[in-house]
Amino acid sequence: MNPVKVGVLGLGTVGGGTVYILQHNAKEIARRAGRGIVVTHACAKEIKKNLPYDTDSIKITEQLDDVVTNPEIDIVVELIGGTTLAKEMVLKAIAHGKHVVTANKALIATCGNEIFAAAQEKGVMIAFEAAVAGGIPIIKAIREGLSANRIQWVAGIINGTSNFILTEMRDKGREFGDVLAEAQRLGYAEADPTFDIEGVDAAHKLTIIASIAFGIPLQFDKVYKEGITKITPEDVIYADTLGYRIKHLGITRWTDKGVELRVHPTFIPCRRLIANVDGVMNAVAVQADAVGQTLYYGAGAGATPTGSAVVADLIDVVRALTTDPENRVPHLAFQPDSLLSDLPILPIEEIETAYYLRMHALDKTGVLAQVATILSQHGISIEAVIQKEPTNKAASVPIVMLTHKVVEKHLNQAIAQIEALEGIEGQVARIRIETL
Repeated sequence: MNPVKVGVLGLGTVGGGTVYILQHNAKEIARRAGRGIVVTHACAKEIKKNLPYDTDSIKITEQLDDVVTNPEIDIVVELIGGTTLAKEMVLKAIAHGKHVVTANKALIATCGNEIFAAAQEKGVMIAFEAAVAGGIPIIKAIREGLSANRIQWVAGIINGTSNFILTEMRDKGREFGDVLAEAQRLGYAEADPTFDIEGVDAAHKLTIIASIAFGIPLQFDKVYKEGITKITPEDVIYADTLGYRIKHLGITRWTDKGVELRVHPTFIPCRRLIANVDGVMNAVAVQADAVGQTLYYGAGAGATPTGSAVVADLIDVVRALTTDPENRVPHLAFQPDSLLSDLPILPIEEIETAYYLRMHALDKTGVLAQVATILSQHGISIEAVIQKEPTNKAASVPIVMLTHKVVEKHLNQAIAQIEALEGIEGQVARIRIETL
């Protein structure tokens, strides 16, 4: 049987990793797919020398259309990134009857509904395992491996840059800015790290996870995003003292009122496996009704980890080439006509969780009692309190509290009153707590 011909848009880090794996493991891949998979065409602005893979058998072009519209190509692999040109090329590939594999989380999160509808109409497949958590097969796990279950919640460390920064702050007591600068030197963070440290990258991935987990449309614009820039070394120390770790989590949960969809720093008990995932590694925990909790851990980025996911998608597409389109695994796990589009995404003010609060109080009698009274008036009970002894030079002392679960809008009202107290200096820092 003739091999399946693939065209790759972009031969950067992931594109190179994809080609390398296809060539290096060609025999094993053919055994798994039932036929060979070869890259015959690629679009790239320049080709570096001394690459670990062969480019002599690949027709290189600088024109994306030369790949996307080529009648010889069966599958287009989109690895150029962004949401403008990439969307145009993916839709054009679909219009030409080509299947598409992509690692572009922003494209899927923001344009996926339109892309999947076009693919459904044309009878082609869109595969995107590499768009979430690099080499971890979390999309396949939720969409197929856990398809017998009702998913209750998913929580993940899905951005390696933020995880590296928080790990360094905990292990070495370093300031956020210093660690960010090192992450940029090491290539873990971009020159403009906003997408990583402010939660945008994680929100793209969480959007996709939630859609597959709960059968809802992709709704990136409704994800609550909070970054890690306000986390201080003292927050990290207090977390450790109280038996927690701070992780930047993407969390989505099904509730009777709607779906939670949020990215933010989170206190997690040290005993949880996911709390011990360090450095640039990723991990995703899934709670389901039949199987219970499962955890998926691995490299969230890199040439061969992400290339591994791209190639796995290529194998899946090749296996299903002769399958009736109506009998293929749906793009978002649920059949397209059964999407629960009326299930609302809860605003962050409506979610219920416990909280870590840190404030600075003037060293005088009655301030802590006033804070406790305000919390009590809003139905917020206190689980633990840490109050440092005053020093001769300090005008204020730090007070740390852990609360029991409370609806966030009630906590917001309480914090506004606490910050208005004469005995409180500055703003109250707050980090959500999840026991998972």
